[in-house]
Amino acid sequence: MVPKTRRLIYPLLAALLLVAGLLPAGSRLAAASGATSAGTAASSAGSAPIDAVLVLDASNSMATSDPQKIGNEAMRLFIDMLPVQGDRVGIVSYTDVVQREKALLEIQSQSDKEELKTFIGQLGRGAYTDTAVGVTEAVNMLQRSAQTGREPMIVLLADGNTQLNSTKSKTLEQSQQELADSVQKAKAAGIPVYTIGLNADGKLNQAELEKIATDTSGKSFVTDSADDLPGILSEIFASHQQLNVVPLGSLTGNGNFQDLKISVPNANVLEANVSITSTQKVELKLKDPSGAEVTIPSDAVTLSTSKTYSLLKMIKPQEGDWTLSVKGADKDQIDINLVFNYDLELATAPLSGSSYGKGDKVDVSAYLTSGGTKLDSPELYATMQGSLVVKDEDTGTETSVPMTLKGTQFDGSYELPEAHKYTLIVRAEADSFYRESAPISIDAASGAVSGGAGTDAEKKFPWIPVILGVLGLLLLAVIAFFVMKYLKKANKGFVGQMVIEIRDENTGERSYPQYKKLNTYKGRLNLHQLLQLAPELKDTENIVFTPGSEDRIVLRSSAEGVPIEKSGRVVDTSKGLELKSGDRITVPMAQAGKTILVEYLV
Repeated sequence: MVPKTRRLIYPLLAALLLVAGLLPAGSRLAAASGATSAGTAASSAGSAPIDAVLVLDASNSMATSDPQKIGNEAMRLFIDMLPVQGDRVGIVSYTDVVQREKALLEIQSQSDKEELKTFIGQLGRGAYTDTAVGVTEAVNMLQRSAQTGREPMIVLLADGNTQLNSTKSKTLEQSQQELADSVQKAKAAGIPVYTIGLNADGKLNQAELEKIATDTSGKSFVTDSADDLPGILSEIFASHQQLNVVPLGSLTGNGNFQDLKISVPNANVLEANVSITSTQKVELKLKDPSGAEVTIPSDAVTLSTSKTYSLLKMIKPQEGDWTLSVKGADKDQIDINLVFNYDLELATAPLSGSSYGKGDKVDVSAYLTSGGTKLDSPELYATMQGSLVVKDEDTGTETSVPMTLKGTQFDGSYELPEAHKYTLIVRAEADSFYRESAPISIDAASGAVSGGAGTDAEKKFPWIPVILGVLGLLLLAVIAFFVMKYLKKANKGFVGQMVIEIRDENTGERSYPQYKKLNTYKGRLNLHQLLQLAPELKDTENIVFTPGSEDRIVLRSSAEGVPIEKSGRVVDTSKGLELKSGDRITVPMAQAGKTILVEYLV
């Protein structure tokens, strides 16, 4: 039977979808202004903030496939490459269970990056491995915390092999099916998985990792050396953000400073990431386009270093030629790459027609935007090339048509050869970046057009979408009021965090404290989720937390044979035990031989 609340909500949600379907694409506020932002398209990352989950195989097999722990080093480098503020990063370390995890943390300062890197340094290893466990938890973490306008991604660092514990009931076939299901879920949600195969012992299951990446529109890499990491991570970062890696070249250290030119092409560069790989420590100096020396580090420049790399980040650098001076040890090989991050998106103008069929010519114009405003910089366009990429969805054939630059926009056209379905995307590319527009879909059999930025009718009568938009918003507001009335309680959010430790009653050893931020959960969560779904602690799924008043949480338990202790006494939780900041509970798991120690903090 469908619960009463859901029976009421379903018709309201259906009404919301109906209203959304009745409103034409042009009635959205962005389209009413005559432009559609490429940043709203799944294919266009641009300057949208990233939600990244870094997934590390922590099984004992990695002692031979990754003896130098370059997987850990790769995760640190990825974090260093991210902007100073705005992106969110989560971490999953797995064997045949989730060993440790850190929920998505929004980076607001360098200290947040250091917190993530410190967590990575504390990761240990375990006996068995199940790739499905790591990928599944990463996908679930992203979907639990999904926010509009953010670009999700997963970076998986593993040897691709699965070795299950024969004493447990899970079979290899079940593991493979779980992995396939999670990969399909990632694909459906637009979550690319980038895989880095760690292959120091030559036993890499490269085919497994390549399939995961290919099926989710990610990329796959292989390495047995930390020297490769800056190049690999630069390419992952660049691919996801629609950027191009700019090789600055290689140097052979001679004990003296050697100069390299860094050309910042325009004022829309948000950051310049210079990655430097060397086996020994290097010294750096930096001069701005005027020749003035810039202090490293400073408000405008940050420097992160490790045993294998240095990462210099220039924040909102001035347009022009900068000089980087690098001093390396004698005969040390130094490789340097550059990745810019831009505040640029690519938009398409409304199409001239509202319907297209076989033999019709489709004229497409596109232009760059910054902060939602059309960019009027002819000198920037002059360094770029535009192309109209058309895919025949019926045959899979893809055609690229060069576009003509006219001042500050690209113009191109394509004649529809058959009564097929087509997808049109504009791609603009320069040396250091590229952008892709939101896709335009045309069904030349029915004449239907969707996506892009609307049609000529909307340009001739701009007040129509505005009126429709206002009426739609009013109707949506009324419906949303009733939806929120019924959902408010179910979706009430948590505050604070849980500090969890697990004591092994056979050895007396305690795990590292794990800090679980609760603001990513809504409505309810169970202790088993916070324990990373460890199979031997499955009974804790019946220990449930819900948000309470005044920043408190309420615990209820129906777990048979699992007492809840507070201040050394067993407490009754059947009617709800309220926990305030600083309260601690103990959960003895006699059958598993472990005791769970939980502290709630706000």
